[in-house]
Amino acid sequence: MTTLAPPPTRDSAPAPRHRAEPPTSGGGLAARAKRLFTGAPEDPSWTRPTLWGILLLATALYAWNLSSITGNTFYNAAVYSGTKSWKAFFFGALDSGSFITVDKPPFALWVMGLSARVFGYGTWQLMLPMVAVGTGSVALLFRMVKRDFGPVAATIAALALTLTPITVAITRDTNPDPILVFLMLLGAAALMKSVRTGRLMPLVWSGVAIGFAFNTKMMQAYVVLPVFFLVYLWAANASLGRRIRNLAVGTVALIVSSAWWMVVVDLIPASSRPYIGGSTDNTVWDLVIGYNGFGRIFGASSSTGSAGNGASFGGTASIYRMFNEIMGGQISWLIPFALIALVAGLVLRGRAPRTDAKRAALMLWGGWFVLHYLTFALAEGTFHPYYVTAMAPGIAALAGAGGVMLYRAFREGSAAKWAWVLPLAIAASAIWAVVLLQRVSGSGTLYTVAEIVVAAAGTIAVLGLLVGRFTKRHRLMGVAALAAVVALLAGPAAYSVSAATSSTNGTNPTAGPSTGGGMGGGGGGAPQGSGGTSSSSGTSNSGGQSMGTPPSGNSSSSSGSSSDAAAESGTRPSGDGGGTGGGGGGMGGGTQVSSDMITYLKKHQDGATWLLAVATDQTASSIILESGQPVISMGGWSGSDNAMTLAKLKSLVKAGKLHYIIVSSDSGQGTNSEIATWVKANGTAVDSSEYSTSSTSSSSSSTSTSTSTSTTSTSSGLYRLDASDVS
Repeated sequence: MTTLAPPPTRDSAPAPRHRAEPPTSGGGLAARAKRLFTGAPEDPSWTRPTLWGILLLATALYAWNLSSITGNTFYNAAVYSGTKSWKAFFFGALDSGSFITVDKPPFALWVMGLSARVFGYGTWQLMLPMVAVGTGSVALLFRMVKRDFGPVAATIAALALTLTPITVAITRDTNPDPILVFLMLLGAAALMKSVRTGRLMPLVWSGVAIGFAFNTKMMQAYVVLPVFFLVYLWAANASLGRRIRNLAVGTVALIVSSAWWMVVVDLIPASSRPYIGGSTDNTVWDLVIGYNGFGRIFGASSSTGSAGNGASFGGTASIYRMFNEIMGGQISWLIPFALIALVAGLVLRGRAPRTDAKRAALMLWGGWFVLHYLTFALAEGTFHPYYVTAMAPGIAALAGAGGVMLYRAFREGSAAKWAWVLPLAIAASAIWAVVLLQRVSGSGTLYTVAEIVVAAAGTIAVLGLLVGRFTKRHRLMGVAALAAVVALLAGPAAYSVSAATSSTNGTNPTAGPSTGGGMGGGGGGAPQGSGGTSSSSGTSNSGGQSMGTPPSGNSSSSSGSSSDAAAESGTRPSGDGGGTGGGGGGMGGGTQVSSDMITYLKKHQDGATWLLAVATDQTASSIILESGQPVISMGGWSGSDNAMTLAKLKSLVKAGKLHYIIVSSDSGQGTNSEIATWVKANGTAVDSSEYSTSSTSSSSSSTSTSTSTSTTSTSSGLYRLDASDVS
């Protein structure tokens, strides 16, 4: 065992290049710029070119066929509204009139919104920050792993993160998760710097980074906090009293950077700001602890998000959720290897001193992985597969760092047991990869080839390692190690290529072919486009009006509600569940919003602030992007928010700020019954003939199905309200 855990003086103390920072003035700016491309002088010559190659690969996967990316229309609409109003920008309002906010804090919207304000609103402008932070996360993980475990481990970790399927899928979207992951990695990097040096300020900056992550996706940012505190308290290079003091100061920085926006918003009178979407009492605090807090974990909240009203797109909550048919292909490929590597790595560092940097890093990445795994696997509330992209850095780092540690123990360890650990870890993940690929057999040649490659490379790796060790052929072991990397990454690479070359559901993006049943399905990014697109929806995956160009209201495609309506309501959208479709799913009854209706509404807006009031966010967001006008979402995402009361509606109508409302009768997502009754009793129903053209009134036309297919029913329809209608 002595050979596996060398004395601290030789192995646990960092090399001089890790202790001493390069002189700030040595070589000047030109020399530092050169090192950016060539790497540190002590690194192997292949290190920096390899990193740049991985970063180019990541950028290509995230930005390939950019015009096909539509993103999440819910967030797209909020970004667009923020480009029209600084008030909407600050609050993260869905509409530029600032009636209601989205159900998340606004930092990710600010990042995309600033890009859109500088470069104009469009696909690449919104995707630019996402691609940047996605690639930045890969570079940051490489740097962190390299510092503690060397360039080989860093290369494997960066490749593993780059090729994590769900990470590719979500980075090609406008959901906030890529920004969340980047900020969490910044926090981890600052934490480890404070652990190594014992200095306070890096810990403060770690708290600030996690605070910004909180303002990106609230409580999810705090999943890593227990391991952050544990690693610092255990391993920081400082006395116990100083560690406790520094943690106290860092916690203050965390609280301030997390709470400032929430406190400011909640202190502003409700009449002067938008309603807080997703809350039950119009406060951000309720949103934090309810809908975006305990409701996600326990399946019950003060708002939506319970198991009964929040769709579990990742399958039933259980310790095995990450391995089920829906989640397995998204994240689980390297989990067996990572678990074995984590345990073995901690054993190998067992005799190291308290401040050992390698063990501290293993604790960080292991805790990152385990905490996220348990949180996501056991969450009984609303759960989307793309949430687990936050788990990917932990798995990737363990695969790289743990893999290199196992390889060294395999080659150099005198204990016979270490001759089997690395081959066992490789075999476990390779076999699991074959199982995952067999689940999608018949989905395409790509997956068949990947299965063959995994099986062949895995066999070569295991046999080559064993034969090489027992015959002392180190070159054979090196070749076997390369085969192991191929075996472990071929499966996720196939899924990642699929995600990069196919249109995916902007609301619930996933990679690879559809494998799951039930709510949300499994895939959505199959190469053959099984996710489906629809020319009848302004939120379709065609990459057109929903994000690619500034809204004009003159598109020939209908802005009908999409399958986004089903995304949080627990209902399965029609079709394959991967795309967005036309129709009135989100509006209810028989009413669809078409381009003709939008043209009519804009013509008769008569100076009103809002073009229209509808039941839910997903309906409103589609119309905002089609018309370029503010639209009221009366019930938030699920239709259950109490954002619009009858008294507020009367006030808006009397002030001439709103004239039109769609009364929706959809079960669970319909218009408030009190409001619906009053509108029907006092408003004027608008017959579809007033805005539908004769060429589109035909029930079955062989030409455009997207122009105008509006219908009204006795229980649902468009109504006009004027000040005279308010008693």
